[in-house]
Amino acid sequence: MADAAQPGVLVRVPFAGADVEGWVLERAAASEHPGRLARLRRVVSDLPVLDRRVLELCRRVADHYAGTLADVVRLAVPGRHAAAEAAVLAAAPEPTAAVPAPAPGDDLAGWDLHRAGPAFLRHLADGGAPRAVATLAPGTDPADALAVAARACLASGRSAVLVVPDHRDLDRLDAALTRRLPAGAHVRLEADAGPSARWDAYVRALTGRARVVAGTRAAVFAPVQHLGLVAVLDDGDDSHADQRTPYPHAREVARLRADLEGAAALLAGTARTAEAQQLLQDGWARPVVADRDVVRERAPRVSVAGTAPHAQDPVAAAARLPSDGWRVLREAVRRGPVLVQVPRGGYVPTLACATCREPARCPVCAGPLALDEAAGTPACRWCGRPAADHACPHCGDTRFRAVVTGARRTAEEMGRAFPGVDVVTSGGSRVVDRVGERPALVIATPGAEPVAEGGYAAAMLLDGWVLLGRPDLRAQEEALRRWTAAASLVRGAERGGAVVVVADPQAPAVQALVRWDPAGFAERELASRAELQLPPAARFAGLIGAAADVAEAVAALPPLPDARVLGPVPLPAPPRGRDPEPLVRTVVRVPREGSEELAAALRALAAGRSLRKLPPVRVRVDPLQIG
Repeated sequence: MADAAQPGVLVRVPFAGADVEGWVLERAAASEHPGRLARLRRVVSDLPVLDRRVLELCRRVADHYAGTLADVVRLAVPGRHAAAEAAVLAAAPEPTAAVPAPAPGDDLAGWDLHRAGPAFLRHLADGGAPRAVATLAPGTDPADALAVAARACLASGRSAVLVVPDHRDLDRLDAALTRRLPAGAHVRLEADAGPSARWDAYVRALTGRARVVAGTRAAVFAPVQHLGLVAVLDDGDDSHADQRTPYPHAREVARLRADLEGAAALLAGTARTAEAQQLLQDGWARPVVADRDVVRERAPRVSVAGTAPHAQDPVAAAARLPSDGWRVLREAVRRGPVLVQVPRGGYVPTLACATCREPARCPVCAGPLALDEAAGTPACRWCGRPAADHACPHCGDTRFRAVVTGARRTAEEMGRAFPGVDVVTSGGSRVVDRVGERPALVIATPGAEPVAEGGYAAAMLLDGWVLLGRPDLRAQEEALRRWTAAASLVRGAERGGAVVVVADPQAPAVQALVRWDPAGFAERELASRAELQLPPAARFAGLIGAAADVAEAVAALPPLPDARVLGPVPLPAPPRGRDPEPLVRTVVRVPREGSEELAAALRALAAGRSLRKLPPVRVRVDPLQIG
């Protein structure tokens, strides 16, 4: 096995009385271990599946997130599939088709509408490494824009990695790449495809048979040769944050990889996150935005329901959709499909007492009660137990009222209000990808909005208070991201497109939507967070565990300059029977300059507790939620 056991190959080794798989990281003449060494059992495959550049990236990600190398490699390298690997290696590589650089008059998928957009593509095609945060103008197809950027990168003889939030975005990107690139130039890398298809795509990228990899968050580690571009679409989507330790975010992995390999980087979307704004402020990236006259021409007319001069009736203004919103809806549905975005799925996902308005809770596990259909029985969303004989413990009333109306109940109400108009629902387990140009009401949850042929005639953004009222640092940012994504599917104002948002008109996210100014919103959001020393202006790390264990872990941390400990605060209690011990979270905050010291201290803390066999304390650096 001496010739086959090279760095990067998968081997089986004896460990703790069993044979386990591992990767060869290095060949050395001598070992630091003074004791007896065990022999390898076998070399699973002589293909070096752990590329040296990916290995170095995994080390940097582990250091950044205070994790272990093994945990990051597990996220980066999918499980091996022997038959798929043999099939790829047995087939002769297809000849690489030449891709010309973008030329004047080419269809650039909207890049030419953005200031610095054509320059970004030229820089890519010339072999440069530009880094951009692209806030896409209304009506721009994000998938097509990424495909054009990948084509420009291929023109320089390099490869590209494109990361999107979910499989719907991946389907659209795959179709755009199929139109824009030569046959066989790209592969899809996603966990949902199954072990065989995923390993097939991984090996094709590793061996240079595919030069563009498109996939979900794990694809950011794809082992392409001669990386020229790493792009992340809609970096504010929480799907980009891995839910397995050490919880890396695709945006940060892309940034680390661009620095490591000297590649171009692109963060694109209809909105802009505070983290992307921080990269602009640091000078790491440059903005790609459309001029205001382009935005005015392509954006729909946005208004806030209940603020029109003729909507002065206080009762009507307090309705779920005030009268001026109904007027826009009635007029638009005659001209084409209308999108209605509802923040919550289901029928009535949250119930309360009809008299005292206290939330209705399950008497067994204290979970929230919900209603699945009009004539159904309320049931617990946690344990599923029906609550047919429920009585409010505060006032004794047995009646309920809806706190939040879900998408299915909204579709039912809209169908009654507009007889003869088709009603399409999209969300949950049934997501519709496209709708035609015929008049219809499309009721969708955020992220599940279908694309309409020719654009929607109008969009209604209902129940804005649900998004804005979340106890979350990113509530305003997330609301604007979801709203701009939906509003971008609507026709421009010159074609009669209109968007009505039902929310507090004084909210910063609502004002930014009316002005269509996501860049300005991100600047102000970052300035506000910097003033309060909140992420990304400061580095945060959350420690989660039993109260005594977390307190012990915090006390064991070495002194860190300007560090501040926040908490502990109790975490929401899980359903009974799952975890009997309550958990708490303590947050450690340090200035951005001290982030490396914080990560090193947390790594040492986790290693020490593991060595002493102490109860684990979960560490999460840069958590999405810090409350």
